[in-house]
Amino acid sequence: MKTIFNSESGQTLLIVILIVVVSLTVGLSLASRSIVNLRISTEEDNSQRAFSAAEAGVEEALKTGEEVELSLGNNAVVKANKPTTVGGNEFIVNCGADASLCQNIAPVAKDDGVDVWLVDHMTDGTLNYNSGWQTTAGSAGITVYWGLTSDKCNTDSIINTMAAVEIIVISGRPQSPVSTRYAVDPCSDRRLVNKFSSEDGGVGSVAGKTFAYRKSIYIADSSRGIVVRVVPLYANTQIGIKGTRAFPSQGKSINSTGKSGDTARKITYYQGFPKLPNEFFQYILFSSQQ
Repeated sequence: MKTIFNSESGQTLLIVILIVVVSLTVGLSLASRSIVNLRISTEEDNSQRAFSAAEAGVEEALKTGEEVELSLGNNAVVKANKPTTVGGNEFIVNCGADASLCQNIAPVAKDDGVDVWLVDHMTDGTLNYNSGWQTTAGSAGITVYWGLTSDKCNTDSIINTMAAVEIIVISGRPQSPVSTRYAVDPCSDRRLVNKFSSEDGGVGSVAGKTFAYRKSIYIADSSRGIVVRVVPLYANTQIGIKGTRAFPSQGKSINSTGKSGDTARKITYYQGFPKLPNEFFQYILFSSQQ
């Protein structure tokens, strides 16, 4: 009887120990899960506050035109640079002249053109046609860059990542402007159908970013360049621009970094001049088509 009693007591003790172990395991699991959930929630809150701070930095820089460094009431800080003019001899469209700040810039959407201005904008928004792109000898060259070496050409629009471009140069007198059009496609299979011309060949770099395709265009001495419209076709793509002389201002770029806790969010904001309506390019007189 004594042996049986000890066996039953041992079994009872074992059951109690198992219950305690299971309870501790469940409790630790719940505690760990609560800690993880709390950390994720805190990180998300910090990320949102940091992003809001970065946005506030952009707004303040646009308003004051100066560098911004502020501590906000929600335990966040922000630092934004003074708005910088986008222009010069080379730049990445919708961003500026520093590729390291343009990594997350959205590409130009297919069929949605961007304007590269060749004349100055006055303070009231009007154009100074007397400042039109001109050269004293030979021709003024503009090179348009686009695409990545990893791009794939495919007739299936879902698979295709290789863009062609349409380039429209508007030049001449403002009362009677003319356009020169270029249609360029790096995909040889598509060229058999669309009859576009091929790109100039060879990769190139703009503001530190490498592009796979390029096309150089020229404006003769007798013309005054006004604006260049570049339209990606078949796929979205980033676009870089280089010139043999400096371009006028294309707009302003602001880099703003917001911080909250250990989380930092960076915004690159670009404010370009208003785009010309598409109808302007549809009805203008053609001087030639390449």
